[in-house]
Parts: sequence; structure tokens; C-alpha cells
Amino acid sequence: MESTVASYAEGVAQALVGKLGQLVSEEFRLLGGVRGEVGRLRDEVAIMNALLRQHSEADESTVDHFVREWMNQVRELAYDAEDCIDLFLLRISYAPPRAGKLGRAWRWLLTICPRHRLAVDIQDLHARALAISERRVRYSLDGQALHPAVWFVPGASATVSSATHALRRPSQLVGIEDQVQRLSEKLTSDDQSDGSLKVFSIVGFGGLGKTTLAKEVCRSLEENFDCQAFVPVCQAFDAGKDISATAEVVRVKKNRQSDLQEVEDGDGRGEETDEDRLTRHLQDKRYLIVIDDVWTISTWEAILARLPANRCSSRIIVTTRIEHVARACSPASPGEDYIHRVKPLQLQYAKELFVDTVFGPQQHCPEQLAEIMDKILARCCGLPLAIVCIGRLLANYTSPGGIEMWTSVCNSIGSHMESNPTLDGMRQIITLSYNHLPHHLKAYMMYLSIFPEYYVIDKDRLMNRWFAERLVSEKRGLTLREVAQRYFDELLSRNMIEPFYVEHDGTVKEYRVHDMMLEVIVSKAVESNFVTFVVGQCRGMPYGSVRRLSVQSDDLGSGIENANLRNVRSLSTFRPQGHRYLLDRLNEFTLLRMLDLQDCKDLHNQHMKHVCRLFLLRFLGLNGTDITELPNQINRLQHLQTLWLYDVLLDNVPESLVDLEKLERA
Repeated sequence: MESTVASYAEGVAQALVGKLGQLVSEEFRLLGGVRGEVGRLRDEVAIMNALLRQHSEADESTVDHFVREWMNQVRELAYDAEDCIDLFLLRISYAPPRAGKLGRAWRWLLTICPRHRLAVDIQDLHARALAISERRVRYSLDGQALHPAVWFVPGASATVSSATHALRRPSQLVGIEDQVQRLSEKLTSDDQSDGSLKVFSIVGFGGLGKTTLAKEVCRSLEENFDCQAFVPVCQAFDAGKDISATAEVVRVKKNRQSDLQEVEDGDGRGEETDEDRLTRHLQDKRYLIVIDDVWTISTWEAILARLPANRCSSRIIVTTRIEHVARACSPASPGEDYIHRVKPLQLQYAKELFVDTVFGPQQHCPEQLAEIMDKILARCCGLPLAIVCIGRLLANYTSPGGIEMWTSVCNSIGSHMESNPTLDGMRQIITLSYNHLPHHLKAYMMYLSIFPEYYVIDKDRLMNRWFAERLVSEKRGLTLREVAQRYFDELLSRNMIEPFYVEHDGTVKEYRVHDMMLEVIVSKAVESNFVTFVVGQCRGMPYGSVRRLSVQSDDLGSGIENANLRNVRSLSTFRPQGHRYLLDRLNEFTLLRMLDLQDCKDLHNQHMKHVCRLFLLRFLGLNGTDITELPNQINRLQHLQTLWLYDVLLDNVPESLVDLEKLERA
């Protein structure tokens, strides 16, 4: 946790140093006597930035609670300082530069109040920075006792490029071919019987590969069924509200184009619910549907009630971590067992998967690393997810000097996993792979916590969100997009994200985060106030200052009524309805830079007048909304870089869009 807070706070502080430098440049001659205060604050933050970098690279055992609290204070200072400067830019934007001495004098008069408020705010921030620095000295937080972690020691660098790793993903079938064959035979063994719908359950510990097994069974039986679908079920799944997502998956996964067209067109049936459309589409077809990661019996019953029990020998595969849920989905009957219990990989397959992940196909583990590899595999307990996570981590340390890193990782896993593998132990392994990320990647990984469980993340959309929030820094000889692409490749090579859609040339266009990895990064995002989540019924906002707001509920309740929204920099909604009260308050999001309302059906034309007052906005995502016009005042958004308008009801766009000089993608 400490390194996570430090790594992101360092990024904030580094960006702040540049912004403070801007303020003392000729562009802001209006500042007058405030320039000295700004310069001193910039120097103070630069020193803090260096210490934060040192803390982010430190061995966690040397980072105590005092250091953690100090980093939290630095992070909040950096946030507040950046907000202060953005507010100043917002205030002076209402008094644009004018030519001539008279024009400059007039602007000087108009900006007296903003400059005075900035001077007071800068002095307060400088005083806070000095107090934080004094606490660091008082409690001896000078970094001398912080020993660099093994993975930051010079010389322990990657031996294979990230691009190579991104293309060299381990086989997903290691050790499960027999299980795929047995389960496939079970699903088709009684095809000539009464044709009744049968439900098979795959149950096992988190990280055992239940989802991979189910997908491979579907792939092997593709020719046996008219249509297939894969339906992920998050813990907050509501069959009544989310059945449209189920119907969409069935449409996308259709094998016959004519049937697909029939479902999309509705065959002239007028107003038809998603549930009715789904039933009509499946009632005379033999289907195979995977319901992935079911947590409760009530969820399963709600889903089953919406699927037709036709006489076409259709099959459903349910994956779950919970034994009693599996028994409820696939009740026992005489002479038949429809529950498949996934077992850990045998040692020979565990070794094969590990070596494939670390060294590549058809390679061997060097003799000097073989003994420590056996210890690591013993502690991974045959869990494929654990093996791949640790393997990806160690793939950068295959030289003879990497044995120290291998030993450190082995000791970090915990010997208790050998005799008693638990969900907490699995999380520990995933957390270990996260903590060992380079400091510059942790913030990018934590940013993915904004998206809900099982959400498919479009790469271009995510990149433009990163740019809008200034998370990507320029590197010599590379564009921002090339830098971001390298980060994607590295996260993919370390198995931190999973490819979802890959084009014919091997380019990954869409990603997902494994549900157990998402649990880890969500917990870290909450602890560091990186993201505030609205999930389920909101009863109160957990933080005084909300920086990023991820709305994953259609029932905001009363908790958001008294929330201070002025400091929100990023607002994302992931439900089609339930956001009207929030949208009516858009004018309060003074510092908003990133507004992503994709598929939000509560957004109406009248809300756009509030959007056009968000002067600092850089990203505006309106894909899938029902707006029918953009106001001419959209040209006020002079910082806007990305405007997404796919799948909307617009007939045309206003000519004033040409006034947006920074707009790159629309």
C-alpha cells in the first residue's frame, strides 16, 4: 500500500512541479509578487517528489505507519495545490488577453480578485508544505533507513522486452486437456434423450481456471450448438436489470448471420423487452450458455427463470467458487453427476506452465534456479492464476543475478499456502505481483479500478482518459500515445490485464481485468483516495474530498446530496439509468477534466448546458447516449482534447466545434 500511494503521489507531485513552473513563466506575468511564493512552493514540492520516489522503490518492510501517513499528507497537498492552480486558470479565463496597453491594463483590473485569492491560497499551501517537511525531520523520515527493494536494485533489469512478452503468452490449456474432454463428453453424452435442458456446474477455488475450462469446452463444442453465449455475473448482478446484457451477449455470439439479423431487427414486433427478445430467440434453438462466477442461489434462480427450457438438448454451464451454489444449480439425480470439481494442476503441469510463462515455450529452467522454482511452485499450490502471476513477475529476472529476486518472491508468498491454500493467500500472491510493478505502472494499473467487474475496456478510450487526466508523461523521442502503448504492453506482459478482443494482426484492442486482480486494485484505490465508488445503494460519501467518482449503481440514494463535488476531476457512469440527480448537478463539478457518460440514458439535451460550462474539461464521452443536439456554446471548452459521439442521435454538430483548437479526436 505504501508504495502504491507513493507512486501515484509522486506522479501528482511531478506534474505539479511543472505546473508551478508554468506559473512563474512569462505567460503569467499577472502574478506580480506572488511569483516568489510560487517558486518556493515549487522547490518544496520538488524535494518531496524525490522522497516519494525513494519511498515508492523501498522495501515495504522498511516503510512504517509514520511514513505512510506522511505520504498521505503529501498526496493531499499535491492534490490541493493542483486544484488551487486550476481554479486560478478558471477564474482568469473569464478575462481573456487583450491587445495594447489599455487592454492589458483592463485585464489586470479584472484579475485583481483571482490573483489575490491565488496569493492567499499559495501562502497557505506553502505553510502546509513547510509543516509537512518539519514533521518529516521531526520523526526522522529522511529516507536513510529505506532500503531499495530487490526489484529496484540496479542490474536486476528485464532481459526480455515487453513487446516480446506481450506476444509470448503461455498456453491456457496446460494440464486441462483431459478435463475439457471429459466435460465435453458429459455435455453431449445424452443428446438422443428427451432433449431437456441440463445444467452443469464447474466449482473450485478462485484462481483454479474455472472460466478457462468453461471457455475451452465451449470452443470444442462450437459445431454442436446453434448458438453460444458467455455471461459474466458480478457480485452485484441484478438479473432483472442486467438481462439486457445477457441478451446482447447472445446476439453477438450467434453463429448464423440470418438469425443475428432477425434478433437485431426484432422481425417487426414493435416494442419488445430484452427478456422477451431473448426468449423468442432461444426457444427453438439448441444453445450453450456459460454463466460465469455465480455467487448466490437467488442470482442463479433469477437467471434460470429468464432462459427458455426448450426441448432442444440445450446446455448451461455454471462456474462458481461455492459448493452449495453448484449443488443448487446442478441437483443430484440417480446415476448422473453434473458437477465438475476442478483440481489444482499436478506438479508436472505446474512446472510446464511456469517455465512456459517465465522462459517461453519449449524452454528449460536454468539449473541454478530449479531449486527455488520448486519452492515457489509448492507455495502456488497448483493454482494456474498464481503460477502465471508469479511467472510473469519473475520473467524479467532470468539471468544468474536474478536468484535474489526469486528468493525474495518465494519468501513473500508465505509457506502457509502449501498446506492450506485460501482465498486470502491467493490475494496475497496477486498483491505481490502488483507491489512488484515498477512505480510508473502502479498508477496506470490502479486507474483500471474505476471500471466495474468484468467490464470490457477499449484501449483507445482508456488512453484518451489517461491523457485527459495527465497521467502519461512525455518521453524523449516518443509521442504520448506511444508511451501509453508501451505501458499497455508491459501490463499485458506481466499478466496484470487480459486481452479480450485481438485483431487479425495480433493487436489487442480490448482488455479486461481478472476479478481477483480487480479486488486488489480497488482496495488500494479506496485506501489512497484515488477513486470513490458508488456501488449498490449509496448512503454516504466516504471522503471529504472526492477526486474521481465511479458510479456503478442506479440507486444513488441520499448519500450524494451533501457531497462536495467541486474537487472531482473525473466522473464515470456505468449504468444506463439512475443518474438524473447527479447530472442535474453537473454545474458543481468546477474542476472536472474527464466526463465519461457512455450509454447513460439519463443524459438529456438540457444537461449539455451544464457540460458547456466545464471550462477545464479535456475528455467528453457521450457514446450511446440519447442526446439529439450539441449546443453552440460547446466552443467554450477550450481545453477539450477528445469528444466521443458514437451511437448517438445527432443529425449534425454545431459549426462552433472548429473553435476547439485542442480537439484531436471527435
